[in-house]
Amino acid sequence: MATFGELAGDQYGAADDRPGFVLLHGLTYDRTQWAPLINELARIDPGRSVLALDLPGHGESPPRASYDLEEVAAAINDSVTEAGLTAPVVVGHSLGGAIMTIYGGNYPVRRVVNVDQPLRVGGFSAMLRSVEPVLRGPGYLEVWESLLSRMGIDQLPPNLSKLVRTATTPRQDLLLGYWHELLVLSAEELDARRTAELARFAAAGIPYEYVSGGELDPAYRDWLETVSPGVEISILDGGGGHFPHLARPLELAKILAAA
Repeated sequence: MATFGELAGDQYGAADDRPGFVLLHGLTYDRTQWAPLINELARIDPGRSVLALDLPGHGESPPRASYDLEEVAAAINDSVTEAGLTAPVVVGHSLGGAIMTIYGGNYPVRRVVNVDQPLRVGGFSAMLRSVEPVLRGPGYLEVWESLLSRMGIDQLPPNLSKLVRTATTPRQDLLLGYWHELLVLSAEELDARRTAELARFAAAGIPYEYVSGGELDPAYRDWLETVSPGVEISILDGGGGHFPHLARPLELAKILAAA
């Protein structure tokens, strides 16, 4: 483990003419979730520069006073700069996908790869607001466990299912901090933020790829293709539910290696 800026991380490979990868995990998890993908990348794209980071407050990264997503993206940029990467391919799973979408709209990137993080989250934010008293109380883990039950964890092989269930830190401050904008902004405001970010990619000619663990809802797919013309959509439906990077690491490695 090394420290890049304020974040803990692991760096593999070396800089060359191939763009490096920056990997960002989802809420409550840590960089160890990328191990299967990193192993496949080392096999099919050896020597490629890879930086796997722990989000603030996760893994071995220290907590912050604020988990505002724009501020977290700035902290990631400090880490990327210190690691010596220039215009990398940024890859984020779940909440990490939302943060890397914000990151790519504000800092130099070659490509943005969003792994199973829907960008239209009005329904999810409404659900969180409906259970906000529970989320802010001593029974907050009920909310988290309810979400986990719908993520398809049992579809994963036993060793990976165990990783998802055990290598996690669902602290209340992390849930409230990282979900803050979902609790305070309207669905229209949330849509406007994500639409503006996607528009920046289209204007700058930056490829945006959405990797899903299953077929997309047709209405969401229509919205995504409308607000982000040219978006690349890959379906890795291999029994991993919300965790296609664990269920299908080789397929995801092939997508990245082509960048």
